[in-house]
Amino acid sequence: MSDIIRTWRYIPQRYNLIGTKCTTCGKVYFPPRVICPECRRNGKLENIQFKGTGKIHSFSIVRTPIDDFKTIAPYSVAIIELDEGAKVTSQIVDADIDNIKIGDPVEMVFRKIREDGEDGVISYGFKFKIKK
Repeated sequence: MSDIIRTWRYIPQRYNLIGTKCTTCGKVYFPPRVICPECRRNGKLENIQFKGTGKIHSFSIVRTPIDDFKTIAPYSVAIIELDEGAKVTSQIVDADIDNIKIGDPVEMVFRKIREDGEDGVISYGFKFKIKK
């Protein structure tokens, strides 16, 4: 499968922060699930659009990245607990990495994720920044 086809297939999740919510137990999941891990076959899932706000649950500073991310190092990656309860992993941007704290409120922003070559496809997606 080419990167272009894969990019288009995942546009709803990449640009809208869509997850699922079980109407049986009320738990929310990201990325979307097809079966509720709690209720199994008895659960009924529906899509949910997350607001894109939450708080830092945990984080790490990456100082020795893989080749694709060497130009932005050091950078922070966090587990974000969304206001709706689901957890998502994302980069924290526009922040002094020495001042990031667990519990900091954050909001989703769209940013460039990567570029395939000089004339390639530019992929955008969500990242988070600390709310002021």
